[in-house]
Amino acid sequence: MALEKKQNEIIVLNEGYSYMEKDDDSVMVANCTCTLIKSHDCNIIVDTMTPWDGDLLLQKLQKNRLTPDDIHWVVSTHGHSDHLGNNNLFLKAKHIVGTNISQRNRYFIHDFTSAPYRLSDTIEIVATPGHTMSCVSVLVRESVLPFLSDAGTDASTTVAIVGDLFERRDDIADSALWLEAGSEDPKAQRINRARMAAIADYVVPGHGPMFAVDEGSRAELKRQADGGSEMKPKGKE
Repeated sequence: MALEKKQNEIIVLNEGYSYMEKDDDSVMVANCTCTLIKSHDCNIIVDTMTPWDGDLLLQKLQKNRLTPDDIHWVVSTHGHSDHLGNNNLFLKAKHIVGTNISQRNRYFIHDFTSAPYRLSDTIEIVATPGHTMSCVSVLVRESVLPFLSDAGTDASTTVAIVGDLFERRDDIADSALWLEAGSEDPKAQRINRARMAAIADYVVPGHGPMFAVDEGSRAELKRQADGGSEMKPKGKE
């Protein structure tokens, strides 16, 4: 796909998942959603899966005619092992892990509480604490989504790649899905979930497929952030 200036192609390289192991409820089986952003002047990998997924990630890149040396930025939305396991493949890139920005032994100071960190005019890293206190999300404006290319999607689409701010779409109605996955600050997480949903047309969650954000979801997330009791899915007491 030939991208025009400022356009950004969003490609989910691998859909994440999370569930409790069938025969042992003390074990969660999980891996993150890994996303590639291709813009007209840089390539970005968001969340690089577990250390055991290196060959898989290389295969996914090869299918998109890229090698690790073609990646300019690596973003890990937070520091859990399934979100940064293959960062070492990308030795030419700058790395952002949560609110830490580095390349080799050089660390770049940025106050995320005051402003996002901009990778371009249309791509920015924003602080979205909750799951961990250093979590970030990648906000991509002027996005092109391959699966909507035949539907006449224009370049005004905004995509939020949010890590474990959302586990998957189902956790809008079933808060246990994200609370049981761990939250260092549930109140902050509710606020940031509503904030990202208010901005984005699509969300890439930490452990599931990309989903469209509709007005009903925005209203429900805002209600939860404002202190309303969360909905319980049908069949749950």
